[in-house]
Amino acid sequence: MKRTVEKIGGTSISNTQVVLENVLIGGRKGADLYNRIFVVSAYSGMTNRLLEHKKSGEPGVFSLFAGAGNKWAWTEALASVAEAMEAKNAEMFSGEPEQAVADNFVRERIEDVRNCLIDLHRLCSYGQFRLDENLTTVKEVLSSLGEAHSAFNTALLLQKHGVNARAVDLTAWRDERDLTMEERMEDALGGIDLSSELPIVTGYASSRDGLVRQFGRGYTEVTFSRLAAFVQADEAIIHKEFHLSSADPNLVGQDRVRKIGLTNFDVADQLSNMGMEAVHPKAAKILRQAGIPLRVKNTFDPKDGGTVISADYAPENPRAEIVTGLKGVFALEVFDQDMVGEKGYDSTILDALTRHSIRIVSKCSNANTITHYIEGSRKALKRATADIETKLPGAEVSTSRVAIVSVIGADINVPGITAKALTALHEAEVPIIGLHQVSRKTDIQAVIQEDDFDKAICALHEALVEQVSVATPRAEALRPAA
Repeated sequence: MKRTVEKIGGTSISNTQVVLENVLIGGRKGADLYNRIFVVSAYSGMTNRLLEHKKSGEPGVFSLFAGAGNKWAWTEALASVAEAMEAKNAEMFSGEPEQAVADNFVRERIEDVRNCLIDLHRLCSYGQFRLDENLTTVKEVLSSLGEAHSAFNTALLLQKHGVNARAVDLTAWRDERDLTMEERMEDALGGIDLSSELPIVTGYASSRDGLVRQFGRGYTEVTFSRLAAFVQADEAIIHKEFHLSSADPNLVGQDRVRKIGLTNFDVADQLSNMGMEAVHPKAAKILRQAGIPLRVKNTFDPKDGGTVISADYAPENPRAEIVTGLKGVFALEVFDQDMVGEKGYDSTILDALTRHSIRIVSKCSNANTITHYIEGSRKALKRATADIETKLPGAEVSTSRVAIVSVIGADINVPGITAKALTALHEAEVPIIGLHQVSRKTDIQAVIQEDDFDKAICALHEALVEQVSVATPRAEALRPAA
């Protein structure tokens, strides 16, 4: 029987009843319920409360603990987290005996964390101990709370519905052993018979190097992919609240987008570069190297096979699969009339960008100009610019804010596609600042003004996807997991 490792994201897992009916049970009975492992994220918004809001930057428990203001403000934030967790318990179990069990689990974890952080504050009041040296560990501990809560609740809910489920805690809670992630997985899953038991695994897994420190907020997908590789799964599945589509349906219209169906990890990498992650790039690398295909399914459309991403997929007919893009990009242009024929310019720029943790989205160059399209804060960009000007005193360095729109596909080697893209942008009255296309034929990038972003996406999608009659390949061709 096919063995799958499946990940449920925060938005999906928060919609408890839908996930129960469409994913966790989904009409299955008996043996069909098993030979699956689920990795769950924290409920939507919980990690924001524990760390800081991902978009607005509003401080959570960690930010308040690490900040220089009221040193006890974090305790109120932690109490607010406990209230939110218990409110979720009440929503799920509505006063039934399971609610008391779930509440006791939350209180125990929250109190342990509270006592730990108080002790750390007390210890760091001595001059020999520094708080900043322990903050990365504090962030790891706080992050683990959200996934531990959702995994425990999900297993409890399944047990209530007669499923032999078990919460599998990879957070190393009260575990003094120094194990690698794979050793921890082996230890946690060692006594489980997958043919008759359903593991619900925390999306946070303790590791020696720190999961959040290495992978940021994408750590649940890294846990998911490493677990899939560890158990040698036949397929990895991510359940999202939407289909992987040819564009953002909220932008171009739900009735105009197409589900992708089949594609490869090369496309997934291009999507990640544009900030539209089908899967975290590190997770994609793990699955690709392990030879495990990834299926992206819509939680709210369980009968649809979704989109399968594999290492070896190549389309029968070249086509544009997705039109997407990225706002908030800076163009960092370095011009020097004496650059031609000289070495070292590019390495100097790269050193400065690396030093200030600035991500490169794309780049282009000619005889005397190198332009990097980058993501980063204005402060970091200003510092990097100053470094470049110091190291290259003869160069003129300028920055401007732009956007990038990208046409992506496993094979977009369609005759005239670049001319068609340019025509679509011209007819939509979108001026082009730059155009990039590599020989691999997986994407075309156009640099434009930010104000033209929405218009450009819609124009390119209409011209290269909606007006093209190539049939969308069906993921059902690679049979959906049972």
